Amino acid sequence: MKALLGIMARLRDPEGGCPWDLEQDFASISPHTIEEAYEVDEAIASGDPESLRDELGDLLFQVVFQARIAEEKGLFDFGGVVEAISSKLVRRHPHVFAEAETPASLDAQVESWESIKARERADAEGGRKGPSDPFVGIPRHLPALARSAKIAGRLARLDPATLADAAESLPPAALEAALARLEEAVAAARGADATPALVGRGLRAWVWLARLLAIDPEQALRLADDATIASVEKALAAVGPRPSASAASRDDDAADGHQAGKSGGR
Repeated sequence: MKALLGIMARLRDPEGGCPWDLEQDFASISPHTIEEAYEVDEAIASGDPESLRDELGDLLFQVVFQARIAEEKGLFDFGGVVEAISSKLVRRHPHVFAEAETPASLDAQVESWESIKARERADAEGGRKGPSDPFVGIPRHLPALARSAKIAGRLARLDPATLADAAESLPPAALEAALARLEEAVAAARGADATPALVGRGLRAWVWLARLLAIDPEQALRLADDATIASVEKALAAVGPRPSASAASRDDDAADGHQAGKSGGR
């Protein structure tokens, strides 16, 4: 670890460091951090331990990079990152590191974990009384399906009696109605009435259904897309040579540009 921290310091050294690394800041590195996390996920799915080792190293480097930028700004350093996560793990596992009773089940463990997190949030808010935001800690920049699944999970733990005014927007009461709207969304897609909100309600319905079936919607969609790719590749192989990757990329770029124009993008 010391060697990696030393390499990072050299890369960011204003005298003789790497020009590209010196130009980076929190925001510019963030997309690379997200990409490396996805590459770790892909390496796990591949079952290749060497690939996983390498991708974990790439992800670790992202943590070191962000910590180095913070250190240069006088905010915190890598040691502070390690100390923060260590303290958090000890706090959230009192049945391991303190005298608390071991939860009787995984569900009880999750309930205990959420209770501890809620106390931590209240402490961070200065002990403010009243209901806290149940969605704290759900990043808005999560993939939309994953974020929707997390929101549904948080909603499931709330007291329905406190949510009467929002009942029509919540699972599972709204699930049947939302699924019915899928038909409306399909019809609208053929006309001029399609809106992001309408399509979003349909997608949300499928996320809630996936949760009720204990299925990860992100993984389900990934598997469905994999099946589509495999089916198309098989069909293309049967009819002859395939388009070049560059041609396919140009087609994608053209389609993306057309969609951006429709959406008012640049």
